[in-house]
Amino acid sequence: MRVSAAVRARVGAELARYAHELARMGTVQVGEAFTDDPAADAFVKRSAEAFLLGVLFTQGIAAERAWAAPYLLRERLGHFDLARIGSEPERVATAVAAPPALHRFVRTVPRWISSAARRLVSEYNGEAARIWPDGAHVIDVTERLLEFDGIGPKKAAMAVELLVRNRGVRLEGMECGSVAYDVHVRRVFLRSGLIDIDTLAEVRRAAAEASPGEPGLLDLPAWLIGRETCRPRRPACDECRLGRVCPRLIERTVSGVGVRRTER
Repeated sequence: MRVSAAVRARVGAELARYAHELARMGTVQVGEAFTDDPAADAFVKRSAEAFLLGVLFTQGIAAERAWAAPYLLRERLGHFDLARIGSEPERVATAVAAPPALHRFVRTVPRWISSAARRLVSEYNGEAARIWPDGAHVIDVTERLLEFDGIGPKKAAMAVELLVRNRGVRLEGMECGSVAYDVHVRRVFLRSGLIDIDTLAEVRRAAAEASPGEPGLLDLPAWLIGRETCRPRRPACDECRLGRVCPRLIERTVSGVGVRRTER
């Protein structure tokens, strides 16, 4: 079933309204909590380098667990020296894999971490904030992020939005941003009729069509709806923010993805 342009417009408008309401309520203001652990949250907010490693961890595990991981990694290593993290990959791997493991991808993620540390030292003088200085263009920041092992278009889009919404970084060209190709975002876009085909290109096209001035604005509201109400099984349509405008195409689902609360 393909929904009409009018329905898609109403869905997009409601997502944008939700995004602005979240901002007014403080949900996406600078200082929003990344994780439930106060010490871990303070660390990832204070350290741009910890934030970058947090981006690497946001794959296949709950968001709160991913953002707590840089702090826990520091505790296990006994330091957060980027030069050592880059030059001692075996110790990083051991720290990540020690029970309870910081990530389920205990072979892949440590390689990403050590590689990122080496790149930060060699190209950015050990300062991750040099990747996203105030006034930089979204496209330039995205391209720099994509150079890091373990960061693809999905994580780069997510990182850009978090840099602006949460860390208060002032970037130019927000009209060039987009939503992350995230399982929750994809499911909401499919079921609401914003897209009919689950591809990165279609998700980006739909976001740009619904919010041409700032496509990334739709990222957080769609992600929250997907995680809280538009669930893979037994979606709570009557409780959903989009309930009044969504065509409720609940038979649509994201293929090849389980029902674990993941990403971010």
